[in-house]
Amino acid sequence: MQTKIKVIKSHSHNPYENLALEEYLLENVEDDEVILYLWQNLNTIVIGKNQNPWKECQVSLIENDNILIARRLSGGGAVFHDLGNLNFTFIMKEDLYNLEKQLEVIITSLQSLGINASFTGKNDITVDGKKFSGNAFYFNNGVSYHHGTILVNTNFNNLEKYLQVSKEKMNLKGITSTRSRVVNLIDLNPRLTIDIVSQAIVDSFTKLYGGPLEIIHHPPREILVDKIIKNESWDWIYGQTPDFDLKLEKYFDFGKLEILFLLEGSRIQEVNIYSDAVLTGVIDKLKSNLTGVKFNRNHILESLSSIIVETDKEKDMLMEIKNWFRSMEI
Repeated sequence: MQTKIKVIKSHSHNPYENLALEEYLLENVEDDEVILYLWQNLNTIVIGKNQNPWKECQVSLIENDNILIARRLSGGGAVFHDLGNLNFTFIMKEDLYNLEKQLEVIITSLQSLGINASFTGKNDITVDGKKFSGNAFYFNNGVSYHHGTILVNTNFNNLEKYLQVSKEKMNLKGITSTRSRVVNLIDLNPRLTIDIVSQAIVDSFTKLYGGPLEIIHHPPREILVDKIIKNESWDWIYGQTPDFDLKLEKYFDFGKLEILFLLEGSRIQEVNIYSDAVLTGVIDKLKSNLTGVKFNRNHILESLSSIIVETDKEKDMLMEIKNWFRSMEI
């Protein structure tokens, strides 16, 4: 059976609406189709599912400057969106998920515009060692998406102003300034616009997946209202940061992990976890498995050993965490 391919372009620049539409498409994707969703946000910080907003951006500054902050379903790090940035999302059932092919759509589209891009590191698309696209992924109950940014003509002054990188992370990873690590595509091809890049992606998508292409119309806003309300709520964006008795923090190969423990007697009463890890499944299981466990190294390791992982990457991630706890004097 031939895979159906569909394209939808958002007519909104509101991040809460656009993320709601992304979630709606994810919930309603059919078994035999792949959806390409193209969208833009106006002046927004978008953080990963498990990130602490106060650690990732200048919260008081963005509030004063009327910059929005939103939380997405996928993992990964914080990004800045403006109308010089184009967002793409590939949505499909998990059995049609093909990261190599999805990346090929983006890379081939840019090659058609004279830009020799490549996928590097954990989740970046770069050219000449400079990043113009960060990617993140989400899997749940048999459905999946892969989404990313494309810096076409983003305001780097605002990107540096509103995002913050901890000194520890800078020292550990040898990070210098944001400006030295990222690039706008118009610096490589001055004739580029969002519309030109968008059309090149659609053309590449159609060619690689083999058409015919169906254009999906934007659903009525009332269908998305509940998801929009959730996306713009304080609880979803900031979460209830609990009182805590102990904080553990470490940088791993998969990213940063910060764990806050609320203890009662010798038992873990509550756990709050922040991370920029791309894989969110282990983080979610870590939180549930540690809650209620005695705060003792052996009991914690026993609880971690009961976590079931589905991929080799998750297995490696869990092993790093277990080795960390194994080294602690608790």
